Amino acid sequence: MADDEKLHQFIGQMLSDLGGAASVALVRIGDALGLYKALHKGGPTTVDELAAATGINRRYLREWLSHQAASNYLSYDPATQKFALPPEQAMVFAIEDSPVYMMGAFDLMTWMTESKDQVQAVFPTGGGVPWSDHTSCFFCAVARFFRPGYHNNLVSNWLPALDGVVDKLQRGAKVADVGCGHGWSTVLMAKAFPNSEFIGYDFHPSSIEHAAAHARDHGVTANTRFEVATAKGYPERDFDLVAFFDCLHDMGDPAGAAAHVRQSLKPDGSWMVIEPMAGDKLEDNLNPVGRIYYAGSTMGCVPTSLSQEVGTALGAQAGEAKLREVITAGGFRNVRRAAETPFNMILEARL
Repeated sequence: MADDEKLHQFIGQMLSDLGGAASVALVRIGDALGLYKALHKGGPTTVDELAAATGINRRYLREWLSHQAASNYLSYDPATQKFALPPEQAMVFAIEDSPVYMMGAFDLMTWMTESKDQVQAVFPTGGGVPWSDHTSCFFCAVARFFRPGYHNNLVSNWLPALDGVVDKLQRGAKVADVGCGHGWSTVLMAKAFPNSEFIGYDFHPSSIEHAAAHARDHGVTANTRFEVATAKGYPERDFDLVAFFDCLHDMGDPAGAAAHVRQSLKPDGSWMVIEPMAGDKLEDNLNPVGRIYYAGSTMGCVPTSLSQEVGTALGAQAGEAKLREVITAGGFRNVRRAAETPFNMILEARL
């Protein structure tokens, strides 16, 4: 028999969950129309003032602002009838270089909804959904989701945590960014270390096109190039550093990828593996971060891996012990956790 108090608590959780789900489309509208940035720039404003500043229809704007205030995304002052974007919320919705900018996460929520039929179809069979079969929204959303973390941590924290790597990069090193996607990680490293050479590899041709465009936009074409290649098939050797950003767990044969990395590194080279933060046991991951990662893993990471040869399907919450097992299976003897954030663990593997 149901406990009334527990039932009421659970209904409260469901209302919160449904409210969050209902907010995704409205947040993306606010982002697309520049409303968060207008509120951040202009300060507290009435409906009419914001309508005049943005050219958005007043009636739609009033309803949107009301929803945002009900969601605690905006504040509202009944005395002045003004809405405002508090500084904490601005870091999430308006400031793109903020470490907690989350617009990419809202984009990903839309992609997961759009991919539901594709993934549901393979649940009974254990089949996969190739990376390239997802909607175009997916690839842009993934890049936008990961960029703030890389922007705020890669050069300042993660690379310095590796053994002697920054000195090599400053002098001039050869670096592979495998599974580079839209190339944000590659571009950030190339800008910080102009004496080094960076090659971004990804098996998705459209992502490589976007990565090359980002390199041009950010003026790093002199020391950066991008090529279509798999993690087990990229051709060059003698790398000082190979980096895998949030992609090892997506690969069909991560142990095979590890073996290829080993062959492509110099004897004193390093392999930097950035993976989603996770404990080794399920109960370690039953938290808000794990909840999001398990959802993304179900809809993207596992189907992608199962569509490839071997189909190991590590999942986004594999945990350090399983990752170490895969890395050492590729021939690496030394693996350590070099750094971490609430969302990522940074492993360094050496020969």
